Amino acid sequence: MRKLPIFFSLVFFILFFSPACKTVYQPKAVQYADYRFLPGSAKDSGMLLMLRPFADSVNSSMNDVVGVAAIVLEKKQPEGSLGNLLVDAMLAMAKEKYQQPVDAAFINNGGIRLPSIPAGNITRGKVFELAPFDNLVVLQKISGKVLQQFLDHVSGKGGWPAAGVTWQIKNNKAFNVLVNGAPIEEAAVYTIANNDYVANGGDDCVMLRTIPQLNKGYVFRDAILEYLKKQTREGRSISAKIENRVTHAE
Repeated sequence: MRKLPIFFSLVFFILFFSPACKTVYQPKAVQYADYRFLPGSAKDSGMLLMLRPFADSVNSSMNDVVGVAAIVLEKKQPEGSLGNLLVDAMLAMAKEKYQQPVDAAFINNGGIRLPSIPAGNITRGKVFELAPFDNLVVLQKISGKVLQQFLDHVSGKGGWPAAGVTWQIKNNKAFNVLVNGAPIEEAAVYTIANNDYVANGGDDCVMLRTIPQLNKGYVFRDAILEYLKKQTREGRSISAKIENRVTHAE
């Protein structure tokens, strides 16, 4: 074994073992080399061979059919059939996962990454396209006052998919809000499901940022997959319709 010179050994001992030494070094910046393969460069056949079983397994699982869509499901604002399907999945699976009542669920419109799903087989890969981010389903207990602020904000963005709650949009605000069929009450406490991005204040939802969350690390994409599989096991095709959950006031 190669030994350090005496001087460097002494410095090493002083810095790392001396009880009087309290210096702590914090990295200020990290540099890395960005390697790129140029067109026409040789491929590493050994690496490709090693990865092939994993790639084959992943590709195969992405083709698994998790449900059959009876109709074309579309993303629209203020309400669309695709959004209704996904937010219904969030609400149902949030209740099941957290084992408690959940009053309403929401999905930010930008969190749905496909404009539509065609009628026919829905594969696991298609669900990954719909929800490519590892957003988590979280619960928050909020007052009716904060819920109204949240719905006003959502209305200003054109409306988001919602389950368990209905309202009308007028002058970019939420009117005639009903939670589980009853008028919203400012002093009441409601349990809502959102993805952690929104609950943490994403999409300018600052009114939710400081509110405590219940978080079991449950990925929203997994909620969709479980919901679709459950519908399929029960012999149901996958469908959703416009139910006037969010409308523009006349």
